[in-house]
Amino acid sequence: MLPTGKVLLFSFERIESNPQKEPAPTDTIGKENAGRAYLWDPAKGTGPGSFTKVTPPVINMPDGLNQPRPAPFFCAGHSFLPNGMLGVFGGNLGGNGGSGAKLSLVFDPWEEKWYQNQDMVVGRWYPSVVTGADGRQLIMSGQSELGWGTPTSIVERFPALNKPVPTAKTDKPEGWAPELFKADAPFKRDYPHLFSLRDGKIYGLGRDPEQQWKFDPAAETRTDLAPRPDNMPRNYGSAVPLPAGFKGPDSVLVLGGDRNDPNTYQLVGGQWSKEKARAFGRTQDDTLLMPDGTLMTVNGAFDIRDYGNGPYNPNADLKYRQIELRDEKGNWKLGPAQRLPRGYHSNAVVLPDGRVMVTGDELQQLANDPDITDDMNGSIEIYEPAYLQQGSRPQLGTVFNPSVGYNEKITVSSSTAADVTRAVLLAPTTATHSVNTSQRHLDLRIKSRSGSFLELQAPPSANAAPPGYYMLFLLNEEGVPSTAGWVQIKPASGGQTRGSGLSPR
Repeated sequence: MLPTGKVLLFSFERIESNPQKEPAPTDTIGKENAGRAYLWDPAKGTGPGSFTKVTPPVINMPDGLNQPRPAPFFCAGHSFLPNGMLGVFGGNLGGNGGSGAKLSLVFDPWEEKWYQNQDMVVGRWYPSVVTGADGRQLIMSGQSELGWGTPTSIVERFPALNKPVPTAKTDKPEGWAPELFKADAPFKRDYPHLFSLRDGKIYGLGRDPEQQWKFDPAAETRTDLAPRPDNMPRNYGSAVPLPAGFKGPDSVLVLGGDRNDPNTYQLVGGQWSKEKARAFGRTQDDTLLMPDGTLMTVNGAFDIRDYGNGPYNPNADLKYRQIELRDEKGNWKLGPAQRLPRGYHSNAVVLPDGRVMVTGDELQQLANDPDITDDMNGSIEIYEPAYLQQGSRPQLGTVFNPSVGYNEKITVSSSTAADVTRAVLLAPTTATHSVNTSQRHLDLRIKSRSGSFLELQAPPSANAAPPGYYMLFLLNEEGVPSTAGWVQIKPASGGQTRGSGLSPR
């Protein structure tokens, strides 16, 4: 979900049309091992110009074949930079059961173009990336360039400390190199969950129960956390930093990835507790933070490409179409069913109008694609949460200072100002394989009202809200959200741009 209101979707070039075969070029090398990307403009729906192709840079991959092709950046890791650009790291080199590419790219949503950067020091296929309170990204895990079964423990940082943090839309992090981070992250499995919490530390929650760590971005250290109490490895499944008011999240809820365990597990203060269970266990699920502070789980499957009726069988157990909803007290209930079951490679994002875009799942996409010959696969579903049926919505007019520092005032206009009881920031989603490191929900203090104007207070620190772009929602007492406006929270220094005088590390 880009701060322009558009959605960026990127993946592999399809080389198979049979939904009972793998469509991805996991083991393919050469020109067929290529990436593709599109922008979707929700404001245009499915009308003319609603989709725009934004092909990644053409790269001659180091596979010895000398066949340049659009960068095979699928199954990468990604998170946002403070200027709204998306850092994308890793991808598919091909061969050896799935080898990691050293790719480092940035997508600029303002100019709608890709920048290629200097390679990482190690290949990564299925890595995770998180943006910390300093606005810099940490890149962890992923299968190395040597092939499947060789996860790297090397951690890298982008931008390097001798480069400024991109803050303005005109800051172009092009041709920059990531740098080594002093601490390692020896995750045995790929795509760990990474979150920056209220204390400014990065929490790395591995899929193995004993691989739970806390990283200090400033000291560049790693310390152990208590093992997750389920004592079982988890497949791809969701986790979210739980809303915790004005100061930012201080806990994480792990809730997917085990088809036999419907329980949810909360990490807070370094300790785990078992929380209320969902209706059934599922993997490949996506759980979203909603504007009203509730959670929504959508998508899911029995296993990676198994929907309950065997691998590569597109006839799914229909229970995996059921969404689940968690209220602010932690209670779960089943909601409506999706039109299609969506498991592996499925996805979901909250749109600025409060609706949810649901897409993906390679097998269902191919099995239900009305035109398998075009350049796109599958479908998008739009879910309208119940809060959109609770009466009229609050109105958010102008955000008068859409780029603010910490603790500064945010002044907005609203024709329904008297009805607004809550203002929140919701970070835009960047997710893959059930991993979403960018989600965040914060309340804003309503400092004053005057006629059709509200004065809000920005988050207190970068620990509460890492610098970057957030959706600003106004809510009424029924929990109905407005359509969001966008607010950029600037780094605590006031913004670092080119020529800022930063010294090399």
